[in-house]
Amino acid sequence: MTRTLAIWASALLTIMLAASTTAQDAAGNVPRSNDFVARIDLSGPIGPAAAEYVDDSLRRATRDGATAIVLQLDTPGGLSDSMREIIASILASPRPVIGYVAPSGARAASAGTYILYACPVAAMAPATHVGAATPVSLDGSGSLPSMNPPATPGSTTPPPSSDAESTKVLNDAVASIRSLAQLNGRNADWAAKAVQGAATLTADEAVQLHVADLIAPDVATLLLRLQGRHVHVGGQDLTLHLAGLSVRDYAPNWRTHLLALVTHPTIAYLLLLAGMYGLVLEAFHPGVFVPGVAGAICLLVGLYALQLLPVNYAGLALMLLGIGLVLAEALMPSVGAIGIGGVIAFVIGSIMLFDTGVPGYSVNLGVIAGMALGAVAVLAVLLRLVARSRRTRTFNGDAQMLLATGELTQPTDAHGDGWARISGEQWRVHSETALPAGTRVRVVGREGLLLRVTRA
Repeated sequence: MTRTLAIWASALLTIMLAASTTAQDAAGNVPRSNDFVARIDLSGPIGPAAAEYVDDSLRRATRDGATAIVLQLDTPGGLSDSMREIIASILASPRPVIGYVAPSGARAASAGTYILYACPVAAMAPATHVGAATPVSLDGSGSLPSMNPPATPGSTTPPPSSDAESTKVLNDAVASIRSLAQLNGRNADWAAKAVQGAATLTADEAVQLHVADLIAPDVATLLLRLQGRHVHVGGQDLTLHLAGLSVRDYAPNWRTHLLALVTHPTIAYLLLLAGMYGLVLEAFHPGVFVPGVAGAICLLVGLYALQLLPVNYAGLALMLLGIGLVLAEALMPSVGAIGIGGVIAFVIGSIMLFDTGVPGYSVNLGVIAGMALGAVAVLAVLLRLVARSRRTRTFNGDAQMLLATGELTQPTDAHGDGWARISGEQWRVHSETALPAGTRVRVVGREGLLLRVTRA
C-alpha cells in the first residue's frame, strides 16, 4: 500500500513539473528550440543603402519570429537623414534591438553614437570606442561651432544669422540624443558633451559612465550576459531569455548592394561624367546610338544618386561649366585659355561636389586628378593639332592645283578636251595638243571646273 502511494505521488509530481514547464514555455521564460537571435551587420558609412538595409532586415527578422535583434555597429558616421531613418526603424521594432559595437577595434562614431543610444540595450566589445557626435554642416564647411555662451544680462544684440543657424542645428542634435538617452536610461549629460564637444569614450569608460550597459567579447557571451535582463520595448517591459539561442545573420540583398554601389560618391561622380560625355559623343556622331543610349542611362542613374546624396549644386554647376569650356575649346580652338579655364572649373567643381565633411562621402581625389589629367592631355593634343594645321601648306585652291599632276583617263578629242585623274579626282581637262590616254599631264590653269593641262 505504501509503495503504491509512493508511485502515485511520484507520477503526480512528474505531471505537475511537466505542466509547470509547459506554462513557462508558453510565457516565454524558457527558450524554445526554434527561437533565434537575428544579427544585422552595419559597417561603413551610414547612407541611404544602410538605412534601407537596416529597415528591411528588422522587418524580416520580426516576420521570421526572432526573439531579439543584435545590431552590430562599426561606423565612422554618415548622413543625418539616413541616421534618423535607422533610429525610427529601431524605435518602431516590436523586438528588442541590442546595439553592439564590435568587433574589437570597431567604433560607433558620429551618427553611430545616436544609433547606439536608440537601442534598448547597448553593448561594446573590448578595445572599441564611441562618441564624436558633433553634427556636420552639409555645405562643406566642416563641423559646426560649439554652442554659444549665454548672453550677458541686458544684451539685446542677436547672434549673426550663420551662427543662429548653426546653433539651431546643434540644439536640435543635443535634444535628439538627450531624448534617446532618457528613453533608455542612459547618461544624457555625456551624450550632450559628445555632440557639443565631440567627446569620446572607450568601452570600459562607457560602461562606467552608463553610456553602455555591458562589455562582451563576442555575440555568444553577449547573449549569455543579457540573460534575465529587463528592457522596455514598445511601451512594454520584457525579460530577455537569450542564453544558448542560435544566431541568424541577415545579409544585405542585391538591391541594397546595388543602391550602395550607385550612391557611393565616386561611383555617382563617374556615372555623371559618363552620361555627359556619352551624350556629347552622340551629338558629334549622330546615328551611332550606343554612346547616346549608354550616356542617357548613366546620366539618369547618376541623377538618382544625386537625389539621395548631399550635393553642393555650386560644385555641380562648376563641373558643367568646365566641361562646356573644354568642348568650346575643341570646337573653336584658341590659344588654350578657354580650355585651361574649363579644366580649372571642372577640378574645383569636382572637389566641391560631395565635400560635406561627412565621413565617407567625398569623391576620391585620385579619380578627380585622373580625370583632370585626361582633360589636360586632350587639350594638349587639340592645341598641337591646331598649331600644326596652321603651319601646313594649303591643300586646296588654285595655287595648290597648279602644282598638281595626273594622268589622262581618255585621249583628248579634236578640240583638245578630255578627262584626267588628278589628286585622286576625275577632272574635265583641255590641252592645246592631242594627247593619248595614259599621258602624264600637269595643270597649268583653271577655268571654273575645267583644268588646262599640258604634257608633264
